[in-house]
Amino acid sequence: MLDRRNVLQLSVLLFGSVLLVSAFVEELDDSFLESRDPDDIWLIEFYTPWCSFCRHLDPVWHQIGSELRSFGSPVRVGKSDATVSTALAKEFRVRNYPAILMFKNQVKYNYAGSRTKDGIMAFSDRVSGPLVRSLSSVQLFQHTMNRHDVMFVYVGAKSELKGNYTTAAEELIVHTFFFSATRDVLPKAVTLPSLPAVMVFKDGTYFFYNEERDGDLKSWINRERFPNFLEIDGYTLYAMGESGKLVLLALVEETHLCDESLRNFYFGFMQGSNYISGLIMGDVIVPSFIVVNLSNDGYFLPQRHVETEHHLLDFLEGVLNGSVESLGGNGFSQRIRRAVYETKLTLVPLFRDAPGLGCFLLGFPLSIGTIFCYLCIKNRPTQTDDEDKSPQRRKKPRDKKTD
Repeated sequence: MLDRRNVLQLSVLLFGSVLLVSAFVEELDDSFLESRDPDDIWLIEFYTPWCSFCRHLDPVWHQIGSELRSFGSPVRVGKSDATVSTALAKEFRVRNYPAILMFKNQVKYNYAGSRTKDGIMAFSDRVSGPLVRSLSSVQLFQHTMNRHDVMFVYVGAKSELKGNYTTAAEELIVHTFFFSATRDVLPKAVTLPSLPAVMVFKDGTYFFYNEERDGDLKSWINRERFPNFLEIDGYTLYAMGESGKLVLLALVEETHLCDESLRNFYFGFMQGSNYISGLIMGDVIVPSFIVVNLSNDGYFLPQRHVETEHHLLDFLEGVLNGSVESLGGNGFSQRIRRAVYETKLTLVPLFRDAPGLGCFLLGFPLSIGTIFCYLCIKNRPTQTDDEDKSPQRRKKPRDKKTD
């Protein structure tokens, strides 16, 4: 009797916890835009019932809602079924699922990072706060440096450069933080060539933006917002394609991650090879190196096995001077090859796991197409029918001869 009572109490507690966590995430419908408070900041997920990624994200989404509420964050967390609230999904121009965005001051900020709790929480912290955060003391500056791998800082008074910096922050705040500081709070080792200045701290060092050398400020920030060496997933690799830089990847096995052999290089590494195998449409030996040019979906592979630093430097020099052949690309023939590859990738597992269903799905549209072609050919009028239906030509009467 006592055990049953304990089980019942435990079930009630678990049910209450689920309800409490669910209460931190609100279900939104098409009336959201009319009923919401204009001052509210919303973190919204658009999902569909048939999306497996949405189902995997659902428990993470409720954890995010619970943690933001417990931290006292002003951000309200909601989710919306795009198949039910179609007008709301259309208003926010949702195309892929799950779609994550923040709605603040009538502006939509799309999240394009990995679907993890830490990544989404960091996105919420960046976008919900001030566009450019002021660092008012040496201690605060040092604390911020310890927390961020990459840190952009504007130093100086109000100027045209600061206006450009703020404009860049409006678009790139979804990717990185932006800070401002006075000269006296910078580390003593930092030497400013002139004021105002924009600088970036990363990889244990710092350097300045130079308009003549670096071009547009926003493009420079977009190029430099990644550390020189980091672990890369599919989302990060896609984002790196917008920087205009080539990406060198070291592909390593998931169970043998070790940066002893990579510590002298500032390169990215990726666990496994599934993403790259899809890019090059073939198998990749792990571990290996590959240089990826995401501006045109091109890539470079070493001509021999890279065993030493000298081999790696030769490979990189070959990429730069053109002696290493560029593969892939987004030309017409490559697109045809990719369409064939993706079709094969979809059909092979289907025929292997469920051959009957695969034959039906492939044979049914072919049968319909064959019947349609047969009916079109059968009902096509012949040349004889056309001649029979054509009006007979009338003979013109001869002109009478005049006397």
